[in-house]
Amino acid sequence: MKVVLAAIISYLLGSINSSILVGRLWANVDIRNYGSGNAGATNTLRTLGKSAAVVVLLGDVLKGVIGVIIGKYIAGDLGMLAAGVACVLGHNFPVYFGFKGGKGILTSAAVVFMVNWKIGLILLLLVIAIIAITRYVSLGSIIGAGLYPVVVFLMDNRGSEFIIFAFCIAVLAVYRHKENIKRLFEGTESKIGSKVKV
Repeated sequence: MKVVLAAIISYLLGSINSSILVGRLWANVDIRNYGSGNAGATNTLRTLGKSAAVVVLLGDVLKGVIGVIIGKYIAGDLGMLAAGVACVLGHNFPVYFGFKGGKGILTSAAVVFMVNWKIGLILLLLVIAIIAITRYVSLGSIIGAGLYPVVVFLMDNRGSEFIIFAFCIAVLAVYRHKENIKRLFEGTESKIGSKVKV
């Protein structure tokens, strides 16, 4: 019961979508109607600029951190893992915004760091390298997410629940990037630095 409570609280926290709120307060727009249509930091950067994107980044990371802390406090490791997945689900499918949210990468990254900072750092460096080389944020995110369960299997010996958790986080991230994957194959995916007019 405590694990369920931790998950519910974290889902509601994750549903507070920073990019949608910033878009409305910053420029009175729904960020989901511009650019890629994604309610996340990358689309905010392209649409509203660096300052707005930084605010979104901080908001997305902070809720992941708080969600994991709440889950750990309420129900230990299982609560932490359940809360982490629930927070990402909330970001991706927010109850407050018609279940249409972002891709959850920043929130997922925060959750990953909170669960195991060493694995988080390894994946972060890999993702940064891929983005720096290709200039595709989506490609770095997809590869990083896909490798997450593998790295957990190799480096984290705390139990099978951590591997299951990593698999859930990876599936959520890759699923939310299905349109990006299609555009990457078609050669139409936007690179970092491209702008969107509001």
